[in-house]
Amino acid sequence: MSAISHELPPAAVNAKLIALISSSAVVFGILLSGFVINEPAPYEIYMAGLIAIWALFGLRISRAAMPLLVLLVTMNIGGMISMTQMADLAFTPLYLSVSLFLAFSAVFFASVTATQPGLYRLIFNAYVVSAVATSLLGIAGYFHAFPGAEIFTKYDRAAGAFQDPNVFGPFLVLPGIYLLHLLLTGPVSRMPLLAVPLLIIVSGIFFSFSRGAWGMFVVSAVLLTGCLFLQSNSGKFRLRVVIMTIAALSLLAIAIIVILQLPGVADMFTQRAHLEQSYDTARLGRFARYGIGFQMAMEHPFGIGPLVFGKMFGEDTHDIWLKMLMDYGWLGFVSFLTLVLWTIASGFRILLRDRPWQPYLLCAYVAFIGNIGLGTFIDIDHWRHVYLLLGLIWGAIALEYRHQRLLRPALAQARS
Repeated sequence: MSAISHELPPAAVNAKLIALISSSAVVFGILLSGFVINEPAPYEIYMAGLIAIWALFGLRISRAAMPLLVLLVTMNIGGMISMTQMADLAFTPLYLSVSLFLAFSAVFFASVTATQPGLYRLIFNAYVVSAVATSLLGIAGYFHAFPGAEIFTKYDRAAGAFQDPNVFGPFLVLPGIYLLHLLLTGPVSRMPLLAVPLLIIVSGIFFSFSRGAWGMFVVSAVLLTGCLFLQSNSGKFRLRVVIMTIAALSLLAIAIIVILQLPGVADMFTQRAHLEQSYDTARLGRFARYGIGFQMAMEHPFGIGPLVFGKMFGEDTHDIWLKMLMDYGWLGFVSFLTLVLWTIASGFRILLRDRPWQPYLLCAYVAFIGNIGLGTFIDIDHWRHVYLLLGLIWGAIALEYRHQRLLRPALAQARS
């Protein structure tokens, strides 16, 4: 009697191998996203190669995600037109090249998640690992835990493997919100496993002393909790969310109280906790430059050129809307505004639908809202994680579009 072969066909083995390699390649890119000390960072170099290879072997862009591609490319065309207004190009071509790369990275993440929804879990888990690693570096730097650790700080604030603590802090918000989601919805037995990385990430946010990051995390956490409460009709689940929220807040409050007892921490916290800093209200401070910049935008519809505003006033725009007007012109401004509104509206429409990818969409959506809100006070056009958030949200939009399209024949048959 011949033995029954249980071997998979070669084609199936090859398909599984390709899926494993492609998933690992995406995960490695996410792991690199937490290390951006210099530009171009390893993340840019690696992801540029990965996107190019994926495009050669059939990167499929969903029809539902086409607005993301069109609006981001149009925004960058605005930047190229704005560049023509400059007398000295300097590093502008490199700057716009990074802008265009980041635009394509958003489209890439939207495309791969729409094609392979299972990537969502891998991307989020890799993001958590990256965030924990860079948080530990930032915390070690703040406390001078080893010789040379100060390279992971800036202005006596934790910066991790980033150039700026004001980017480092916001980068940590999405993984922090994801862990909070797991904490609120997962089994109680997993709480200790989730609490440790969450405390590390929240400590990283705290020691960045970024008021924007603090506010982003709080706002995103409130939105997350509210959405979870509305999503379920189960009184038991709602009670669980309330209890777990109180437990999580208590844990964070105790951790912050302990941290504030450390030498020098309370003084820095008091200084940074003020809503207005001296560089905000000075004669040519941040708020004064807003008025000057918006007046200039009326006189220069094509913009004044990328990075020119910072050279003129010694400080960048510190406002994404003004940044768009100055660096990308009215064309870039309208494109970016349209993209933001479209993303918020389309994401909200499908936010609470019961889908396998819904938890990831919810976390990305509330973090995106936080980043856009923060963009009113800081430039976010080169924040890599913002483009990742765009890709994750539009990937879910494309998945929902495909889901609805597959349902139509069944609905039509049921009606007939």
